[in-house]
Amino acid sequence: MRIDPHEHLRDREEAHKETIAHGLELATQQGVDVVFDMPNKKRPIISEPDVIDILELVPNDQHQRYFLYMGVTADPEQIKEAIECYGQRHFSHRIVGLKMFAGRSVGPLAVTTHTEQYQVYQTLTKLGYKGVLAAHCEKEDLMKPELWNRANPISHSWSRPKEAEIESIQDQIKFAIETGFAGTLHICHVSCPESVDVINNARGKIKITCGVTPHYLMWANEFMKKEANGLIYKVNPPLRVWPVVEGLRRCLQAGLIDWVETDHAPHAIGEKLFSQDPPSGIPSLYLYRDFVERFLPEDLGLSPEQIQALTCDNIIKAFGDKLSSLQSRFPT
Repeated sequence: MRIDPHEHLRDREEAHKETIAHGLELATQQGVDVVFDMPNKKRPIISEPDVIDILELVPNDQHQRYFLYMGVTADPEQIKEAIECYGQRHFSHRIVGLKMFAGRSVGPLAVTTHTEQYQVYQTLTKLGYKGVLAAHCEKEDLMKPELWNRANPISHSWSRPKEAEIESIQDQIKFAIETGFAGTLHICHVSCPESVDVINNARGKIKITCGVTPHYLMWANEFMKKEANGLIYKVNPPLRVWPVVEGLRRCLQAGLIDWVETDHAPHAIGEKLFSQDPPSGIPSLYLYRDFVERFLPEDLGLSPEQIQALTCDNIIKAFGDKLSSLQSRFPT
C-alpha cells in the first residue's frame, strides 16, 4: 500500500486546476492507494458544512481512499468546531487531521503572527486535541517580497529564504512545548537539511514528524532559469540550490525524514506562465511512480524496507486509529 498524505485536489470553483475525481484517478495511475487532501481551497475547509460539501464530490466507490485535513484559523471557536468534526462519528474517519499555514502560501488560510500561532496551540491543548497538526512553515517576518521579480523567476527563491522556513519550524516547536500540546506536530515539505536538524533535535520533547516532496529532492532552483518555463517551478517553499538538495537527500538516506508527500498542487498553465502574479505549486503527483520506483532505489540507494516506511508504515503509525482499517483494504 502507498499513501500520499499531501495533495491539493481543489475542485469546485477551481475544478479547472484539479478535481477530486481526477486526482484519485491519477493517484491510481501513479500507484498511490490513499490520498490526504488539503483544506486551502478557494473556499477553505474550516467548518462542518465545508466538510459535508467537499465529501459529496468524492466518487461513491472512492471514499475508502480519500481523507481530508481541516484548516485552522486563529479563532478558538473555529478550532473547536474543527476538533468536533475530527471526532464526530458520522464522518470523523474521513478527517485525518488539522492543517495550519504558519505563513501565507496559496489560498486564504494563514495564521501568521506569534500571538495567533501560540493561541492555536493553546486552544488545541485546552480542548484535548491529540491528533496530527500539519504545519506549512515559512516565517513572514523573514520573507523578502521586494526581491521577487516575475521576469527573473529564480528570484522567488531569494524572496522566501530557507531561514524563513527554519525559524518558523523553531517557533512551532517552541509553542508546542510551552503549551503542552499532546498531539503530533507534522512539518510539511521540508526543503533544507537545517530544517531536518531542528526537527530531529525536538524528537523526544514533543511528538513530531516531517515530510519531503519529490521536487525538493530531484530539482534545484536553477530550473527556474529556464527561459521558456522557469515560472512553472515556482513553489512554496521555493526550490533551493544544489548543495541544499544534496544535503536533504542525505537526510532521507539517513532515515531522518518520516515520509514522502507530493504536495500535488496543479494550476492552469496560463496562470503559471502568463499571469502577473503566478501561483505557486506544481502537479507533482505525476512524478510519484518514477520517484518511488526509480529515483529512491536507484539514485538514492534506498532499500525496499526504507521505501515501505516512507510511503506507508510511518504514515500509518503517525495517524493511528484514523488509518487502522487501511491495511485490510489495501494489503501490501
